Amino acid sequence: MELIKNEELADLYSFYGQLLTKGQQAYFEDYYYDDLSLGEIADNHGVSRQAVYDNLRRSSKSLENYEKKLHLKSDYVKMENLASKALKELNSNPESCHDNLTKLIKLIRGE
Repeated sequence: MELIKNEELADLYSFYGQLLTKGQQAYFEDYYYDDLSLGEIADNHGVSRQAVYDNLRRSSKSLENYEKKLHLKSDYVKMENLASKALKELNSNPESCHDNLTKLIKLIRGE
């Protein structure tokens, strides 16, 4: 369960990480990408473990809130799925392929 949550946060970070402060980005990357402990991050930045924990919690909440409002990740997944379906159906079911491409174009346009 924790691994899935970490993967989800890493995905959100790839979409919204630039919206976090430089400090939040540093803590997030240290923890999730460089696999440093809270204590190691605290020592590296001259803060308490609690400060690192609180910062990571706030950063995670921010990333989740950005996704709730902007839907970049979920829209990307939808587009990827529609494109994959269309590609699979290209030769075997052209009508369904056409339908999925039409849905994809509408999604891209925000319709």
